[in-house]
Amino acid sequence: MKIRSLRLRLMMAATCAILLALAVAGFGLVALFERHVERRIGSELNTYLNQIAARVLFDENGLAGLDGELADPRFGQVFSGLFWQITDEETQGLIRSRSLWDTSLALPEDTPALGAIHVHDIDGPQKSQLLTHERRLVFDTGQGEKILRIAVAIDRADVAALVAEFAEDVARSLLLLAAVLILAGWIQVNVGLKPLTAIRRGLIAIRGGETDRLDIDVPLEIAPLVEEVNGLLDVQDRAMQRARDRAADLAHGFKTPLTALLADAKRLRDKGEREIADEIERTATLMRGHIDRELTRSRIRNAGASAAIEVGPVVQGLIGTLKRTPKGEDIEMERDIGAGLEVRAERDDLNDILGNLLENAVQHAKGKILVRAGQHGSLVVFEVEDDGPGIADSQREAVIDRGKRLDSAAVGSGLGLAIVSDVLDHYGQILTLKRSDLGGLKASFELPG
Repeated sequence: MKIRSLRLRLMMAATCAILLALAVAGFGLVALFERHVERRIGSELNTYLNQIAARVLFDENGLAGLDGELADPRFGQVFSGLFWQITDEETQGLIRSRSLWDTSLALPEDTPALGAIHVHDIDGPQKSQLLTHERRLVFDTGQGEKILRIAVAIDRADVAALVAEFAEDVARSLLLLAAVLILAGWIQVNVGLKPLTAIRRGLIAIRGGETDRLDIDVPLEIAPLVEEVNGLLDVQDRAMQRARDRAADLAHGFKTPLTALLADAKRLRDKGEREIADEIERTATLMRGHIDRELTRSRIRNAGASAAIEVGPVVQGLIGTLKRTPKGEDIEMERDIGAGLEVRAERDDLNDILGNLLENAVQHAKGKILVRAGQHGSLVVFEVEDDGPGIADSQREAVIDRGKRLDSAAVGSGLGLAIVSDVLDHYGQILTLKRSDLGGLKASFELPG
């Protein structure tokens, strides 16, 4: 399974590296300690060799013996793990420590150089493995010279026990060190990724309309990413402006032909050709509605970050415009807008939403329209109500569909509510239609505050 978290990837890599490094260090320390112990024990064995050589005595028959006991009490304890042995090369006679009891050291059948210390690993009593140091020396017995082979051996189990205890202590220490290093690695990863969090917050601010560019202090390694993002935003702004310019050109290009068609419809109606005039007017109005909807879609597809705009002046301007229409001048229009209430949306988008809803309400109201807007958490809730005939529950979804009108005789494209729905969809919101307390329709929606 692919790990998608960069933080987790870095932590896994750091943890593996730390554990591997500490494991290698642990094995290395144990190996060094083992070598140190063997050198230390080898030094002690050499000291015992010298002590034994200094205590060798010969009787009148030339037989070797030892003048007293060595200081280490283990030589006197049976199978204690520390042994010495003297071999007469001429007679093959043996003298040995009490710790060997009835056994002997099985030295290799070789002839080491005189005076040199040789090191062997041999089998010992009770299936033990012995580290052995031996030395061949020439002694003057008073009756001639004699070569003795002196050997001192220690059970390797003692060395292994020391190494095992040291390894256990090292393992505990390295585990504690690993925990500290992993914690330090976690802190390092979080500090290292902090600039990415700052970039994320900056992008959220851009999307929310609080700013239009990334203006944050980041390390040199991440600065090119910030520059590329800002460059991409510049390109997007230019593309959006070009799209808006093309949309405006398209609107102006259709405006004159549509106006001419409506003028032709009026002249036909004046001549008594009412049926043809109505059909032309209906077609021209439908075309204008489709154009308005597609221009709106083009604008919202290319829209960038939205700045905060005050709701009250927008509503007041729309009401003032509708009041100057023949239908609107006879309708009472109330508004209940919180003072200083703001939304994060494009002004054109808010005009499209409220303008289409208010125009729809004016077309159907008997005498009163009410517009409300208030803050609810992070959203601003809008309501547009009228006292008209309203819409049946079963038909409310149909009026939002493309180009559908319940009143086929009314002038209009039937696309007003569809345009509202398109714009709200850009902000992740929906248009809700209900029965108004005034008796007509209540259209409600939300926008980010």
